[in-house]
Amino acid sequence: MRTSLKLGVDLGGSKIEIIALENGQQALRRRAPTPQGDYCATVALIASLVEDCERELGGRGSVGVGIPGTRSPDHGRIKNANSLCLIGQDLQGDLEQRLQRPVRLANDADCFALSEACDGAGAGANSVFGVILGTGVGGGLVIHNRLLSGPNAIAGEWGHNPLPWRRAEDGPARRCYCGKDDCIETFLSGPGWAARSALGLDANALVAAAQAGHDAAQHALSTYCDQLARGLASVINLIDPQVIVLGGGLSNVAALYVQVMPLLPRYVFSDQVNTRLLQARHGDSSGVRGAAWLWNNDEQP
Repeated sequence: MRTSLKLGVDLGGSKIEIIALENGQQALRRRAPTPQGDYCATVALIASLVEDCERELGGRGSVGVGIPGTRSPDHGRIKNANSLCLIGQDLQGDLEQRLQRPVRLANDADCFALSEACDGAGAGANSVFGVILGTGVGGGLVIHNRLLSGPNAIAGEWGHNPLPWRRAEDGPARRCYCGKDDCIETFLSGPGWAARSALGLDANALVAAAQAGHDAAQHALSTYCDQLARGLASVINLIDPQVIVLGGGLSNVAALYVQVMPLLPRYVFSDQVNTRLLQARHGDSSGVRGAAWLWNNDEQP
């Protein structure tokens, strides 16, 4: 029987995906539609995917799950999830009871960061800050291939800090869904950037227009890069990671890697910026791979 399997599950709003890693290599990958708004069906589907995977591979593995929220260290139930049926549920306990083994949960951005630190763009670095630039803005911090969680389980939530060095050209204040004004997420998420550009284009169309030479779209992209540089500078000033890895849909914009690095010295409290800014190696696979890496090589359930 195979005993070195690491199973990772990515619980998303539209799909649930599972991956099996063996010695760091993908042995199997499956996905299924997420049962919308049905918590019990979601638990059953995750368990079924794990059991089917193990049956097919002829082994039993550790199980890690990436979720769109976080497990509260105070009461063990899910909080801060945009999949509302998860909020207040003991997802870890319910999965452990169903699967009869320990299960680890982590925020999906944390899983992304862990994947890219273990065997992705940040492999070999002592400290990696993983950044999600997509529908929302999230992040995770990995030190020596281990996630930093913290007493509130919110380490890496830089998207809910205010945009630093705010100025008039950044535009009027906008309310974030969290209830605060001008969170970084309202500037750097895809929907946030589109709304602030006032060009009537979504993020993908803005990028295409900028690449086609549209002046207003190019200005919007330059503004985005400067705001990203400011946001990342505050991260560098605070934790000084060796590597920052970008993921999410907007991480595919080539201009970010050309324009942001030269801007960082304006804002970072250093005479030189040695931090590396890299695109994710595993792309959309980073979240599910990171869930598998929640169990390190020296640990088995």
